[in-house]
Amino acid sequence: MLHLTGSSAAERLEIARKETETLIENGVDGVIVENYFGDKDDVRNVLEWLETRNPGVLIGLNVLRDHHLAFELAKQFRVDFIQMDSVAGHLPPEEDKDFAHELAELRNGVSSALLGGVRFKYQPVKSGRSEPEDLTIGKSRCDAIVVTSDATGQVTDLDKVRRFRNTTGKDFPLLIGAGLTAANAREQLLEADGAIVGSYFKDTYADTGIVNGAHVAELLQVVESLRAESAQSAKRVGA
Repeated sequence: MLHLTGSSAAERLEIARKETETLIENGVDGVIVENYFGDKDDVRNVLEWLETRNPGVLIGLNVLRDHHLAFELAKQFRVDFIQMDSVAGHLPPEEDKDFAHELAELRNGVSSALLGGVRFKYQPVKSGRSEPEDLTIGKSRCDAIVVTSDATGQVTDLDKVRRFRNTTGKDFPLLIGAGLTAANAREQLLEADGAIVGSYFKDTYADTGIVNGAHVAELLQVVESLRAESAQSAKRVGA
């Protein structure tokens, strides 16, 4: 996750460049550009810089509080996937119907995949529906569900991950959206298909820090170990 920290537009772009290089050098599958500290112009600047670089690395986009802009930018730049903090559960029924129609139209205009939060950190629950009902609706609106607990950097509750998995099924992608560390990655990723990582990769282990290569490498070592085990298990099954 590129949080776009920095005291000026030039500094935010330079930090994003360096962080991207550090992330890629240490084996991440993709980067997400997010206006967590920066503004919408910073998002554009970073996307423009990323446009022709590292074609093998996925580019994600999360424009907080303005998903319309995220879809508009996905028409202008290479955006492999868009992340939205909530695709179901955060609106009362009378507003949710219009939201669903609008989201479907926005999705028809881009080829980007959509990662959607349900019962996501900082998001209200106003649907009046049960968690399984919101998850089932969420599945119909996105390409992968993202699960978190209640705050940035907070470890995602494993019972919640398992509840989500039981509802989504094993064939629908489920991603951990917060709190992944080298210490808990194995336990968490045995229940999910991937993760979005921000705070753990920083030098301070907090969102305000700068991406640290040693932290990235430490977590990715666990990930690669799990991938090797999965590949070996698949080979035995296919033998």
